[in-house]
Amino acid sequence: MNLVIEKETEDSFDFDYEEAAKSIIDKCLDYLECPYEVQVNLTLTDNAGIHEINKEYRQIDRPTDVLSFPLVDYVSPNVFPEDIEEAAEDYFDLDTGELMLGDIIISVEKCKEQAAEYGHSVLREYSFLIVHSMLHLFGYDHMEDDEREVMEQKQREILDSAGIYR
Repeated sequence: MNLVIEKETEDSFDFDYEEAAKSIIDKCLDYLECPYEVQVNLTLTDNAGIHEINKEYRQIDRPTDVLSFPLVDYVSPNVFPEDIEEAAEDYFDLDTGELMLGDIIISVEKCKEQAAEYGHSVLREYSFLIVHSMLHLFGYDHMEDDEREVMEQKQREILDSAGIYR
């Protein structure tokens, strides 16, 4: 797995955010039984930065905690298109052979706010946001109740497997 991190904020964490991200992304990939080596881009920003992106791409005029931009068009969640390998130039980094899953953008500021609000560690919130976003990068959504329930169960199972609890 190739994790590319861009830090656009001076705000930081009191833990190794790169190692934590790699570890939880690996848990997601194992859980979802991803058959490919992958590339994930992670941007750490602040509320102002994520607000701007949220407004531009989702027409929602407020900051949010995490945004996900998947690059794979799934048949259904975690079901890759049959022709994904034939369309390598659309899905794979041709230099490395890695599947380009997509982008995760996290507001460090919002992550800390929510950890305090929910009464758990910042590491737990950060890990949750990455798991949530990784599921989106694999085609899962939570717009309907049944989709939400599936996603919530998968989030719990992945976090539990990593030993990260509320």
